[in-house]
Amino acid sequence: MNKEEMKRYESFKQKFFHWFLAFQDDRPFSAAAGELLALLKEELALEQAVFYLYDPVRAAFYPEAAAVGTPDARPIAADGERKVAVVDAGGPHMAARLFFMLSDETPAMVELVYRKDGGFDERLLWEIRTDLARLFRKLSAVLQGEGEEKRYGQLHHFAAKIHSSMHIDVVLEEIIRTLQNVYPSFTYHLLLSHDNHLRGNLPIKTLVLDEREKQKAALRAFLTGQVQCEVMEAPPRSVLYAPIKGVQAVYGVIEMIAPYAAPFPKREIHFISLLASTAGSALENAKLYEQSRRLVADLQLINDTMRQLNARPRLHEAIEYMVSQIQQSFGADEVGFFLFADGKRELLPGSTLFFFDHRSEPYIEWVEKRRQSGNDILFAGDVCVSAFGSFRSIMAAPMQQNKETKGLCIALASEPYRFTFEMFKLLESLVQHSTLAFMNAMLREEFEKMVVTDYLTKLHTRRYLDEVIQTSMGSDASGALILFDIDNFKQINDVYGHQTGDRVLVQVAETVCANIRDGDVAARWGGEELAVYLPKVPLSDAISIARRITEKVREQTIPTVTVSCGVSWWERQGCEDAKQLFKRADAALYMAKETGKNCIFVHDDGHLYKV
Repeated sequence: MNKEEMKRYESFKQKFFHWFLAFQDDRPFSAAAGELLALLKEELALEQAVFYLYDPVRAAFYPEAAAVGTPDARPIAADGERKVAVVDAGGPHMAARLFFMLSDETPAMVELVYRKDGGFDERLLWEIRTDLARLFRKLSAVLQGEGEEKRYGQLHHFAAKIHSSMHIDVVLEEIIRTLQNVYPSFTYHLLLSHDNHLRGNLPIKTLVLDEREKQKAALRAFLTGQVQCEVMEAPPRSVLYAPIKGVQAVYGVIEMIAPYAAPFPKREIHFISLLASTAGSALENAKLYEQSRRLVADLQLINDTMRQLNARPRLHEAIEYMVSQIQQSFGADEVGFFLFADGKRELLPGSTLFFFDHRSEPYIEWVEKRRQSGNDILFAGDVCVSAFGSFRSIMAAPMQQNKETKGLCIALASEPYRFTFEMFKLLESLVQHSTLAFMNAMLREEFEKMVVTDYLTKLHTRRYLDEVIQTSMGSDASGALILFDIDNFKQINDVYGHQTGDRVLVQVAETVCANIRDGDVAARWGGEELAVYLPKVPLSDAISIARRITEKVREQTIPTVTVSCGVSWWERQGCEDAKQLFKRADAALYMAKETGKNCIFVHDDGHLYKV
């Protein structure tokens, strides 16, 4: 080791001391290393000095910083176990390569390029190697310490910010902002499930829960709750997947793509894991808060719906309200309610028109197959369009009472994944609560029907007929009343039995109903007597209807029977009331029975005559 070399090297050490006193610790490591190499080049009269880091993926050293300009991108292969290597750099230059460990897991190298006529003694090269190893390690430690302090300061700020908010959007935005600050050269995404709708312009991708897809490492991170790493081939990149994990579940995955293919250092994995865990805790709190608010809103919705249903005693009105509420609350395009009775499925009035069309059959069959197979989850986010139609989202909820399925509600939407699982559970609860109101409406209507309907003939009762006539005489211009009496009905009962007599009575009632208008009212007057009230008809039409009914009864009943008929009529100019109308029709019927039966008598305006 000659004195001139030692003198120059000692000068470098002295100037390094002054350089270090003025050193600014807020710069990147490569910039600080470049300054240190520039000082070394100047004092040792070098042609170039370059700092390299080892890339284990490519098994070579790659330049990180240089004394002059941008470092040459050419890689240098590792030289076995050698610590110092002198090689011919071409032309008049030599190169001394000094290998050392920058940290416990990061090999590094400094290459000194100098002229062949100004070489270094080997002992000096070893000393320079030892000193540079210490200098670069200390420089790395100082910068890393400062960087770690800043990063953990940002992590603290991040935690304080997201834990002070109960909104999921704010938490996701703050995750992205922190990643941008800490890793500005990285590419990153938040991988979230379908239940997390994409928000704004954030780099969010859907996490596909299928191992056949390309997101295998991301899926492992999501399912195991452990950090996963992999290397992309083209271009070579290192990718880290950190689960966004709370206490109760994993809510997503942070995808970090490094701008190089070197493995992530342990300290980086630890920091990213802390950031992801902090985000998971905040996201969980925000979700719980959102869930609590949603539960309150759901209970309010159920309460308001029940109050509105109870104010709608008619079944079709209740169904129409429920359909409107489901469309508004869940964004459904089509809603249908079905009732199961006597092994048949009946579409209830008030459902949307689509369910009255044959195009709804594939969706109904899909629900029925799942229900019959014992599958309680009647829910799909994206059904096959070719097998169905334009609707992609389906959910169905059974109408149950006393653990018995009374019917079914089906909701459809054209947008895939329009319904979330929370919506499906809410629909189940909403339909479950509304079923009682539907059943009550059906029972009320059935009871009302029983009150005004004869049990045997299914005709209206005489009381209902009286009310209709009273109303008609107060609002219409005219009307007619026809009374029918089955001739020799006692003889039918005596000869054939009362069951046959009942069947004959039903046949006559059906014949009467088949030969009157929808607005006309047929009723059982009493015993074997039937009555028909015809509002807004002239007397001639009433006589024609009476004649047609008597003829049809004689033709269609088995055993054959005939009827006697009495007709009365009123118009507004008259002064009579309903009782007088009844009395005249009864008098006409009496005359028909007394004069041979199977005939028609009319009592009109004081005149009683046979048709």
